[in-house]
Amino acid sequence: MRKVTGIGETVYDIVFKDGRPRDAVPGGSTFNSMISLGRCGVPSAFLSEVGRDKVGSIVKEFMTANGVDTEYVKTLDAKTPVSLAFLDENNDATYSFYREPVSRAVPGDLEAPDIREDDIVLFGSFHALNPASRPIVRRFLEFARSRGAIIYYDVNFRPSHIKDLGNIGNALWENLEFADVVRGSREDFQTLFGLDDAAEVFRDKISSRCGNFIRTDGASPLRVMDIHGLDLEFPVKEIRTVSTIGAGDSFNAGFIYGLVRSDMTRERLLSGLDAAEWAGLVALAQEFSASCCASTQNYITPEFAATLKQ
Repeated sequence: MRKVTGIGETVYDIVFKDGRPRDAVPGGSTFNSMISLGRCGVPSAFLSEVGRDKVGSIVKEFMTANGVDTEYVKTLDAKTPVSLAFLDENNDATYSFYREPVSRAVPGDLEAPDIREDDIVLFGSFHALNPASRPIVRRFLEFARSRGAIIYYDVNFRPSHIKDLGNIGNALWENLEFADVVRGSREDFQTLFGLDDAAEVFRDKISSRCGNFIRTDGASPLRVMDIHGLDLEFPVKEIRTVSTIGAGDSFNAGFIYGLVRSDMTRERLLSGLDAAEWAGLVALAQEFSASCCASTQNYITPEFAATLKQ
């Protein structure tokens, strides 16, 4: 089976509801996706960092227990970041992050899993733009592109990072150019570009750099567009949510699981999928997202994962 490799940060999420802690779980945008994929039995590896502390040990042990290779997770002489997530009446979250500044050397030789043609790489969030982590992210993306991997970019740009826009240089545009699929939320593009219309975002910001675009919008219909003229809208089923933390990350995992299950090649993806192929991938992505929203954890449930292995 083809391998999926993610690159991103790890944090430890403490989830609050009505002012009281409800759960505490390892997290991080790409991390959450990789846990879901590992639970499905997809060969998965993660490039990241943890602190040399108890929380870092918990995070690494959690990855191993869920089938994610931790060989390329470095242990730093620092504390593992912690996130406080506060659920509102709709079970949507706002966050407070607590990180210890870390000095990183510019990477020398890249330490990464072997990547083969049509393997899949996932990256995104501010980790992919942050000047502190950008050198290793860029080098890894160059490596993945040279090997013919399918590269999936989850923009995931939170409003709290607006103040950092002046420090990211050309990183956003480079990320879009590396990607074969770009997914972002309505809020992402409102924050980054001040644009609300999905077609305008694709036409003016994405299409000259990446040919496949997915824009999600919470409980509202999502849009899919490509450079071959495809423009589809998919409704989102109404579900009862326990927590929406990780919903988008699980969507990414479901989409990628669909690529693996259908043995989708990069050549086929770039040539233009038809409406039925997109519908199948989006349906899986939405199932993964719905499973995540049914618990206070950030990933699909083990029970849902078990149904996929049957």
